[in-house]
Amino acid sequence: MTQTTANDSRNYCVIMAGGVGSRFWPFSRNNRPKQFLDFFGTGRSLLQMTFDRLTRLVPPEHILVVSNVQYRDLILEQLPELAESQILLEPKRRNTAPCIAYALNRIKALSSDANIIVAPSDHLILKENDFLDTLREGLRFVNENPCLLTLGIKPSRPETGYGYIQVEEGDSNPRKVKTFTEKPNAELAKVFFETGEFFWNSGIFLWNLKTIDRAFHSLLPDVATKFSAGEKLYNTSEEQAFIDRIYPTCPNISIDYGIMEKATNVYVLCSDFGWTDLGTWGSLYDMSVKNADGNVSLKCQTAFYDSRNNIVALPADKLAVIQGLDDYIVAESDGVLLICRKEEEQRIRQFVNDINISHGGKFN
Repeated sequence: MTQTTANDSRNYCVIMAGGVGSRFWPFSRNNRPKQFLDFFGTGRSLLQMTFDRLTRLVPPEHILVVSNVQYRDLILEQLPELAESQILLEPKRRNTAPCIAYALNRIKALSSDANIIVAPSDHLILKENDFLDTLREGLRFVNENPCLLTLGIKPSRPETGYGYIQVEEGDSNPRKVKTFTEKPNAELAKVFFETGEFFWNSGIFLWNLKTIDRAFHSLLPDVATKFSAGEKLYNTSEEQAFIDRIYPTCPNISIDYGIMEKATNVYVLCSDFGWTDLGTWGSLYDMSVKNADGNVSLKCQTAFYDSRNNIVALPADKLAVIQGLDDYIVAESDGVLLICRKEEEQRIRQFVNDINISHGGKFN
């Protein structure tokens, strides 16, 4: 393969933006999930920040956003730079493997030798220049090697909320993957952190189209066959009808489980660019500015008394007076007030399910 450069016309990017973000309820709702929200008062949502970041490396016309059909108008509203054809609409949620298979087949119809970045829409990157340098290095690697590459983040603590990747010994970078491990318990996370052999799984992938296409046909042949059957329909007026027909028949399977954990040619580019997966209120608390007592206020007015280590998120015109709370989430949006211990935030999904049953989906 020939050498690739940062502005290479073969570079494409797929932004995955179809999640519901239920762990950020009540801020994140079914009709406006977390990727469309401005958590920090910057005037840009997480999706917009992701797009801004990646356009520094990939031509805007080479960026595809894959999302559920119900978010089409939201994406057009937030990213007016995109043509409608750059938004790939899923009729059903089927996890990341079908989502990526759809995007790969669309790109294949445009460039048979593309180098592709796949990134979630809801991550925060604090060191953007380091991030872009890492992507440039990754693009060169996958252009020159028939390997599947993921970005691994050097852990800063024994975190139980992230997946881990164990790498082979050595000083090279990228390094070959030994094992993938889903979210560990606290004891195992401590072991992972102390060994130095494990990195957080960022969920950001890079590969050459031919390499990932071979992996799909080898490891997920059913999914690969479904999408390749529409080879002549991509980028035509018949594409959406084809996708609407086959997509619901795809298995609900992640790219990690379906391909990355099973392939033998997977490498990790070990990185440290201030990455945070904004998956929970706790992760948002960890990276937010805190007062002397460890309290966080997001875009709202607060007065704290005898309170520590809380995160408060209210509409900007609201004032919260908090007394005697320690380590709580206090969040109010669209008629719902949530008060929950941070250490029990995993129960928020249960709360949402219970409320949906008792109130008929009114507060979903």
